[in-house]
Amino acid sequence: MARTTHTVTNQTPPLVGYDVFTADRVLTEAVERHTAPGLLDEVRGDLSALGRAAGSAQVQEWGAQADDNPPGLRTHDRYGHRIDEVEFHPAWHRLLGKGVSAGLTAAWNRPSGHVRRAAGLLVWTQVDAGNVCPLSMTHAAVPALRADPALAAEWEPRLTSLVYDRELRPAHLKAGAVFGMGMTEKQGGSDVRANTTEARPLAEDGTYELTGHKWFCSAPMSDGFLVLAQAPGGLTCFLVPRVLADGTRNVFLLQRLKDKLGNRSNASAEVEFDGTWARRVGDEGAGVRTIIGMVAATRLDCVLGSAGLMRQAVAQAVHHTVHREAFGGRLFDKPLMRNVLADLALESEAATTLALRLAAAYDDGGEQELAFLRLAVPAAKYWVTKRCSPVAVEAAECLGGNGYVEESGLPRLVRESPLNSVWEGAGNIQALDVLRALQREPQALNAFLVEVGRVRGADHRLDGAMKNLLAEFADLEGIEGRARRVVERMALVLQGALLVQHAPPELADAFCASRLGGDWGTTFGTLPPSLDLTSIAERARPTA
Repeated sequence: MARTTHTVTNQTPPLVGYDVFTADRVLTEAVERHTAPGLLDEVRGDLSALGRAAGSAQVQEWGAQADDNPPGLRTHDRYGHRIDEVEFHPAWHRLLGKGVSAGLTAAWNRPSGHVRRAAGLLVWTQVDAGNVCPLSMTHAAVPALRADPALAAEWEPRLTSLVYDRELRPAHLKAGAVFGMGMTEKQGGSDVRANTTEARPLAEDGTYELTGHKWFCSAPMSDGFLVLAQAPGGLTCFLVPRVLADGTRNVFLLQRLKDKLGNRSNASAEVEFDGTWARRVGDEGAGVRTIIGMVAATRLDCVLGSAGLMRQAVAQAVHHTVHREAFGGRLFDKPLMRNVLADLALESEAATTLALRLAAAYDDGGEQELAFLRLAVPAAKYWVTKRCSPVAVEAAECLGGNGYVEESGLPRLVRESPLNSVWEGAGNIQALDVLRALQREPQALNAFLVEVGRVRGADHRLDGAMKNLLAEFADLEGIEGRARRVVERMALVLQGALLVQHAPPELADAFCASRLGGDWGTTFGTLPPSLDLTSIAERARPTA
């Protein structure tokens, strides 16, 4: 008699064939809250189209293929000519092209452009975070280039184009271009003022010749790069085109590609400049001031990227537990699992809500909102990116042993999760940046206090946290040693204030009780059992 030895039961179906945007209640509510009413239908339609693509089996397969086939370096062609090219799997180019065509580099001149782009980036990160790097660099280059109106007029239409052209050729022959960045060097890291790359003027027209080495060059396959180098007048920002106007390749000597923990589909390189042609951006000696607009924009993208990774991790965990049965019922219905899921959902919702609020401040562009961003962006970058790893690891554990297997997709999220905390300045850099703003820019602190003060009196735990934070601000002497403590509290108070304003009452109550009121353990799943954990966990379920 034939006997069945292998029957597959009780396995969770793949989370595929859904709209990543509309299935995210927190994100859709934030978009509705921050988008001009007359644009809402258009924005929702565009984001839903991107969400359906992100949730499709085809695009998810592209993400897996791009991650499984990291880029390779080709320094020479078959004849021995130096070409310095990075070769990517075709899936990488498909993903990057889709991101460009979806407007993920086109925020600056569109109504509600930053909110719609932020939501799109949060969605697209969940497919593959690697291709988000050139999307972010290209988007963020715009404010730096605006330090030189002529350069901005030439390059901005290419950077904000919806056309992706992967060919290396003169930029003026391309309908769209992507940008990278090179700031750090091996002797200095985040201390960019210690850079040793030299810039020698060639003429009075702002052209220079660069000589030196960059330890991290992001997106080295790009059409142009913003770099820092020491000119006669001090540290200065430069635009380095990959291909010169006459069609010859600029001197851009790729030494090696970094072998990274995560972000495997994306290339990060070491590059040598040896008589490399460059164009000055802004004044000599004003390099940091010129490029800081790019840095601020990419830091916000780090927040968005971490929020996207957290959302995908939580969505996978909730989806699994809804379909998986154990001990006589669904995992989702078990009180202890529900506590874990609700706790993870709180972290994800707080991150998304904060990230979209920052994007809305960019769209506003007023003096008060820009002052608010001066403190809120580095504080959010510090905190949200650090919460990403524990969320990803705990979400993987919700799948048990299945979450440790590559096919589940969770290991890729876990490997990716620390990156945004390191990228664009690690935790200490963000904390010190907040301290500088607190000490030198009183308008930034005032804008922050106005924002969190909108809900004063709405929750006693939030009020208590605000009071404690004000006590920290009262003593700025010797604050560096406790800077992380202060910035963490700032981020939590800001998240709490936003959730009290915009989230369902049961969710805001849980956040304030645990994150601000101290009724919480040291791991996820330690929320007070008296809270409405079922509603919180159900809200995170990816259903459309």
